[in-house]
Amino acid sequence: MRLGAALTILAPVAAFLALLGLGALLPAIRDVLNLSLPFFGLIGLGFMCGRLMQIPEEGLRWMNFFIVYVALPALFINLISVTPFAQLRNWPFVLSTTASTFAAFVLAFAVGMIATRGLVRESTIAGVGGAYANVGYMGPGLTMAALGPPSTVPTALIFVFDSMLLFALVPFMMALAGEKTSVGATVKLVVTRIVTHPFNIATAIGVAMAYFQAVPPPPVAKMLSFLQNAAAPSALFVMGVTIALRQVKRLAPELPAILAVKLILHPLIVWTVLSYVGDFGREWTFTAVLMASLPPALNVFVMASQYQVYVERASSTILIGTLVSVATVTALLYAIASGAVPYRLFHP
Repeated sequence: MRLGAALTILAPVAAFLALLGLGALLPAIRDVLNLSLPFFGLIGLGFMCGRLMQIPEEGLRWMNFFIVYVALPALFINLISVTPFAQLRNWPFVLSTTASTFAAFVLAFAVGMIATRGLVRESTIAGVGGAYANVGYMGPGLTMAALGPPSTVPTALIFVFDSMLLFALVPFMMALAGEKTSVGATVKLVVTRIVTHPFNIATAIGVAMAYFQAVPPPPVAKMLSFLQNAAAPSALFVMGVTIALRQVKRLAPELPAILAVKLILHPLIVWTVLSYVGDFGREWTFTAVLMASLPPALNVFVMASQYQVYVERASSTILIGTLVSVATVTALLYAIASGAVPYRLFHP
């Protein structure tokens, strides 16, 4: 059993090593592989460990707590606090990317409505699967590696406002579908989730520090630096383990359409809208496109489990979406790194 699982994991690794040989001949491909292989390799390593060791998922709780409540918030605080405050008020960018995410949700929700013959609760989770990119675990590490420090602010803004949008949409859609909760309870749930999310709190602290140009004491700054460096590797490894522990018994017929929305249409919508609205610069535009190109977030499964609907299909959406994104995200990284595409598709 373990040998078979190991061979299953090693086959794609061997394919990647073959591509690495090709990269030696083509510098642009080599540069992209040097970026994407360690990134997806950490996910693959976590996946392999999860499949081989079969440690119960409960064992990840403290690791997930460390990532979500300690390491990634430290990353956001450290990077946003040194950003010029004026960059944090880019409302045209925020409105454009958030509207694009909403458009992706509507498209995936429509797919769900067709597939489920009008079941709103199931279609809502399908909509989240097509719109909620893995901007927390995968976003900061990838955008920083691909585009450098200028990607920090757009990464944080997209995470905060996309999360606010989807944290608000899901409870209200479930209430609309007949969930037995009052309007007041729904509003309280939405506000609580937004206000208490550790990433949003960390972003608010970073913004305040940027506004007042506050600098933490040297020991605190050193500790934040340690945590920042641990954030991306820990998140990617745990993500791989979590995916490995998901049980997928069958694939839903609407899965290809939902993943097409998430991995292809969502980034294209973001790219098109930003190109139409204005010139946001190469780093900001490509950060938004990369964030939109990421596979469905683990929160899709969390939301499905909370409402006890679309759970198995949510799990398969995350697993298959992450596997397919190895190809789609790497292709996008190549297009960006090689200069094959302009950051602005057209000038209105």
